[in-house]
Amino acid sequence: MSTPHDVARVRVQVDRLCWTAIGLGLAFTMTNVQQFAAAGAVVWSLPWLAAWLLDPTVSLALLAILRAEQVTARYQIRTGPWVRRAKWFTMAATYVMNTWSSYAAGSLSGIVLHSVPPLLVFVAAEAVTDLRDKLTQAVLVAHTDAAGHRPPFTADTRDTAPFTTGTPVTAGPEQVAAPEVPEPAVSPPVRARRITAAEYLTRARAAWTPDVVITPAWVREVTGCSRGLSSRLAVALSTEVTGDGTETAQATVNDGGGRS
Repeated sequence: MSTPHDVARVRVQVDRLCWTAIGLGLAFTMTNVQQFAAAGAVVWSLPWLAAWLLDPTVSLALLAILRAEQVTARYQIRTGPWVRRAKWFTMAATYVMNTWSSYAAGSLSGIVLHSVPPLLVFVAAEAVTDLRDKLTQAVLVAHTDAAGHRPPFTADTRDTAPFTTGTPVTAGPEQVAAPEVPEPAVSPPVRARRITAAEYLTRARAAWTPDVVITPAWVREVTGCSRGLSSRLAVALSTEVTGDGTETAQATVNDGGGRS
């Protein structure tokens, strides 16, 4: 099956060959038209030189019409009736000027010889326009057929897989992503409750034995209180163990500050 590119290439080749044939045919008819127009004028005289302009004038008009028809045929646009009339007139004028002398002389071979180039130009001019139109349709049909046989588009999903943060683990021949384990919620830190002086005194009382000398350093060691509070706790505990009573020791602690 021909591809659209192949059909387009054939269209260009046919177009060039037809135009080459038309150009060569018009070049051949130029000498006959010049002899017809010169009518026996002296060589290199003004009428003889002017006779060379007749055939190019008719040929250029014909080529312009053919080129315009070729472009309109490419876009499948029909031209008016005067375009066809002008083309036929230029072709008929070229044929008459080429064969006039042969008809006047009654030369059958001359008529055939001088009829072939104009008729070839006429036939090629008609054919090139129609061929251009039909080859343009062939290109469109080739594009349609190529679009009908084109495989359906499939998206490539190799690079569009969803992103996962799980760690791949081996499960047989394939790797699968391990399920994500949600992180435990972190509860806000609980502010530690401050220990009162009475609680520090209770700790010191529980740790005291008769062989212990009560000092602020010892109180700090067994209770973990601050340096300032340890002095008051040492005084309070000493007062208590000397026999002044627990109530007196508690009052001493409270007078010095309730917390540390």
